[in-house]
Amino acid sequence: MSEVSQPLISENVKRYTLGVLVVVYTFNFIDRQILSILIEPIKADLGISDFGMGLLSGTAFAIFYATLGMPLALVADRWNRRNLIGLSLAVWSGMTALSGFAMNFWQLAVARIGVGIGEAGCSPSAHSMLADLYPAKQRATALSIYALGIPIGIMFGMFAGGAIADAFGWRMAFFVVGIPGLLLSFVVFLTVKEPPRGHADGVQTNSAEKNPTILEVARYLATRRSFLHLATGGGLTAFVGYGLVTWAPTF
Repeated sequence: MSEVSQPLISENVKRYTLGVLVVVYTFNFIDRQILSILIEPIKADLGISDFGMGLLSGTAFAIFYATLGMPLALVADRWNRRNLIGLSLAVWSGMTALSGFAMNFWQLAVARIGVGIGEAGCSPSAHSMLADLYPAKQRATALSIYALGIPIGIMFGMFAGGAIADAFGWRMAFFVVGIPGLLLSFVVFLTVKEPPRGHADGVQTNSAEKNPTILEVARYLATRRSFLHLATGGGLTAFVGYGLVTWAPTF
């Protein structure tokens, strides 16, 4: 890694890229959480128990989302991040739309697993791109704007999912939120540019340098108490938060 004179990326390009990533992340949470507002009609139609819906809304999604997050982050360190985001978006949006065709628990479980696999590739790539677009003094602001996709996505998913399900049925709700994501993936592929790695920090990565393995990264993080505390706190917060978001609409 060496210091170089990098060509400037215009503020308009930065804002556009950040804006598209916010929309992508919004769809990430729309497709992730829409099942919560559809629990009751799906239970009634497919005869799935509360336990089964818990598996669909939590386990089927979370296991694959969590376990594939690190390998896909490793891919993001080595591959074109714009393309990985576009591909991930297409996968989870397509699987969301396919959820509308499910006729039983297992078919819906496969679709939810697909959503988890697709969404696992989003944030690692997006965070990496934003780190290369914005210098350290602006990075926290950019990441906080990106994170607006979480509340916006949850809010829109609950509102739109409930309204569409009431008017046209739960299957149509999956179609309506899934298909636009497929279209958005083309916007990502065609209009978002991959920033040079290390651009915001004025450095250029050497392609000949060997990237660390997952095991090496895990060993490094295991020695950082601050990371362990942050990971534990974040995990516990997510455990409570997702439980409330998932089941509050039902009760």
